[in-house]
Amino acid sequence: MESRKFFSEELSRLRQDILAMATRVEENLGKALTALRTRNSDLAKEVRADDSDVDALQIRIEDDAAMIIATQHPVARDLREMVTIFKLTSNIERVGDHAVHLSRAAKKLAKSADAPLGMQENLEKMAHLGQQMLRAAISAFLEQDANAAREAAAMDCLIDSEHKEITESILKLMKKKPEQVKSALQILHTSNQLERLGDHITNICEAVIYMIEGKHEELNE
Repeated sequence: MESRKFFSEELSRLRQDILAMATRVEENLGKALTALRTRNSDLAKEVRADDSDVDALQIRIEDDAAMIIATQHPVARDLREMVTIFKLTSNIERVGDHAVHLSRAAKKLAKSADAPLGMQENLEKMAHLGQQMLRAAISAFLEQDANAAREAAAMDCLIDSEHKEITESILKLMKKKPEQVKSALQILHTSNQLERLGDHITNICEAVIYMIEGKHEELNE
């Protein structure tokens, strides 16, 4: 009985650490978004500095989870949650990397006088959707709600739609205004990164469904 109590307490702590890690990444996305919107290079630097804290959290969570598996020998539903935790930390960390990329793009575009501002608005929408999607996915994990995970994953279609619009606009722009090719390609590359951000959050949603229902479900095929 004491062993079960200890496991429950440790699992609860891991869940809170996952929330802290995801919250930090969501905040970094917000900072990168503001840096892009305001062309604030200092804020962009801050995102890159904060990413080291995200990496440290990932290492700590995974070390703690491995220790719990080794000492508590969880089975069935409990073991699935422990496996899911590793999937969550890996994908949250990758989302954090995309936030860093967005901050780097913000810094580069801040120096570009010919950046196509209309397409930057699409990037802002993608980043904002990424924030919402990540928040919903982690909420589904904490609430143990598979349907909420499916709903969160469905938001990826909105990110994909913005990415498609940017891609089409960039191709048209490069034909009409070749002098803007450099900044246009930077926006396209950043859009590609943000599109992948949605894929990583979809992976989180799939892991949550596996944890709850014990089945592998492909979302957003």
